[in-house]
Parts: sequence; structure tokens; C-alpha cells
Amino acid sequence: MIAVTGATGHLGILAIKELLDRGTKASEIVAVVRNKGKAQDLVSKGIEVREADYGNAESLIKAFQGIEKLLFISGSEVGARVPQHTNIMSAAKKANIKFIAYTSILNIENSTLLLAKEHQFTEKLIRDSGIPHAFLRNGWYIENYSERLESALQTGAIVGSAGNGKLSAATRADYAAAAAIVITSKTNGNSVYELGGDAFTMSEFAAVVSKVSGKKIEYKNMPPGEYTKLLMSFGLPAVFAEALADSDAGISRGELYTDRDDLKKLIGRPLTTLEAAIKKSLQQ
Repeated sequence: MIAVTGATGHLGILAIKELLDRGTKASEIVAVVRNKGKAQDLVSKGIEVREADYGNAESLIKAFQGIEKLLFISGSEVGARVPQHTNIMSAAKKANIKFIAYTSILNIENSTLLLAKEHQFTEKLIRDSGIPHAFLRNGWYIENYSERLESALQTGAIVGSAGNGKLSAATRADYAAAAAIVITSKTNGNSVYELGGDAFTMSEFAAVVSKVSGKKIEYKNMPPGEYTKLLMSFGLPAVFAEALADSDAGISRGELYTDRDDLKKLIGRPLTTLEAAIKKSLQQ
């Protein structure tokens, strides 16, 4: 049995779709969700849905009973992931899970990003558990930008603190395909995948948005402190705004760039292009 945590989130939904498309039977998948009411589509596919909260250790222990492999999708609550992930790993050990694939972050070993700290903690937890594992060190999602273009299309500008730094981003669907392949692999050893797509700068991203939308869009860089304040003015919590601005500053230093082609090799097909991803987002 394969369990997928965060199964109703963006990546979780796509990972389950990939598992099914690649031949895993619905009866062999358990979707671990916070709210069963949001998982009716999974139920209709014949997938068992178990309710558990990353913050509730006992619920996780129950949800992991009978599970052999765990696709551990990292929590989305920045600043809360250390206790949440500790709960998940404690439950995984008690449930005698045999293999874990964890969605981490690119270049974590040398990363100075604020977002990397919780992933560094979690990778150590997993290594120390002794459970065979794979680290899926995902780069940025293209959707982090392509799904937030409304303001740019109105103002003609994409703003950030990434400077001329290159980032190796890919779509959630491509990362989900990699996750499905790794969690269904027969290996019992430990592995690390540095996953990212074809690199681009934010100025290059703006140029593609211009091409697809037919509107002139420019990238405007600003200091991280000013960008943090701007994000907070849009209603983002301070801790999340600071983490996003810090990540942009990290991009300017090359911390979310890789020249490795682990992702292409894993999924065995061309990656979704930046232009195709932007077109899809603008059509939604």
C-alpha cells in the first residue's frame, strides 16, 4: 500500500493521478487528508481516504496503519513544519513503514534560504530514522509565478527580488510524475534527486508572459525588504512574506538553480515548457 500525504493539495492530487495513470490500482493507494469532505473525487475513484492532521500525532499513526510506502509531501505551513514533520516521522516509525519519498527543496545541502531550514531538519529526521528513503529536492514551481499574473497583466510589471539570477523551475505535474515513479520503484536503498526544469531569469519569464498574453510585461527588481513590505500589503502573513522575499534573494545568488537533468531522466519525457505552462495558467 502507498500512502500520499497532503492528498488534496495541488501536488498530492497530481501525484495520485500519476500513480493511477502509471498503473497503480486505486485499491493500493491511501489518500491522507485533513478534511475528508474535500476528497470525494478520490473516493469516487475507489481510493481509500483516511483523515489525519500533521499536527495530530495520533491521527497520523492511525492513518499509516498497513502502509508500506509513504509519499511524504511536505507541509505548507511555513514555520510549523518542524513539529508537524516530527509527528509524521514518529508515526511512520510506529507504523513500520518500509520506504519514504519526501518532497524537499533544491540544493538543500548548501542552501541559506529560510525555507530550507525546515527541510534540512526533516531530511535529518528521515536519515536518522533508518527507514530507506528518497529525497525529491524539488525546485520552484512555475505555477508560483504563472498562477499569479493578474496584477502583472493590469500593471505591466512583475516585481520581485530575484535580480538576474536563474532558477530551475518546473510544473507541479512534472514533479508529481517524478514522485510517482520514485514511490513505485523497487529500490530499497537511499537516493537523492536534485529536480528542476530548464532555467530562466525573471526577465525572461516576463518576456514569455508578454509573448503569450500579447501585453508588454517587464520585470522590476526591488530590495528584499521592500518586496517583503509589498507582499504584506497584499495580505500575506509577515513570516510567509519574509520567506518569499528571502527565496527571491536566494534566486539572485543561484540557490534555486541546477544544471542536473535528474527530472528529465526520471520522467522519461520532455518537461513542460515555460510557454506551455503560462498558456495553461492564463486559460484557467
